[in-house]
Amino acid sequence: MYLLVYVDDLILTGNDPNALKSFISCLHNEFAIKDLGELNYFPGLEVTYTSNGLFLNQSKYALDILSRAKMLDAKPAPTPLSTNVSFVSASESFSDTTYYRSIVGALQYLMITRPDILYAVNQVSQFLHAPTIDHFQAVKRILRYIKGTFAYGLHYSQPEHTSLLGYSDADLARCLETRRSTYGYSIFWEAI
Repeated sequence: MYLLVYVDDLILTGNDPNALKSFISCLHNEFAIKDLGELNYFPGLEVTYTSNGLFLNQSKYALDILSRAKMLDAKPAPTPLSTNVSFVSASESFSDTTYYRSIVGALQYLMITRPDILYAVNQVSQFLHAPTIDHFQAVKRILRYIKGTFAYGLHYSQPEHTSLLGYSDADLARCLETRRSTYGYSIFWEAI
């Protein structure tokens, strides 16, 4: 069973209908609740039921970010980052740090259904304290990528078989300023 709470809204899901009913009954005994049935929209998150699962996306939220950034008419980019981008703090400061933080924060929430922008958003998030013009250009590149892919999302379906699969990678001295190494890993519970 999974329970997501946002202020006074709840999402409850699970694979045991009896446990769900029992939990809802316990909640109802303690609080005045209203069951709205199947989930269709939760702040910034759209849920579409398909014949074999669920599709989660944030297309309206993505368009809102583009609108707020005044990039609705921007030309789409094929990737979230350019191949030659380097993230260093030694360049001209970006004048509006509040705006930078606001857009990057919005992109962080968009990552709920967009793992394809995770690395790029992580990179620009490391400079929230003192963004440069180059960092803001990287944020604009992410926004241009979103412009062309705003309807992307995650599809969850009922698997017939599952397997566990892991990947790892390391980059010696990746950080250009501190020469620190970075590494990453992904563990997948694959549904086949």
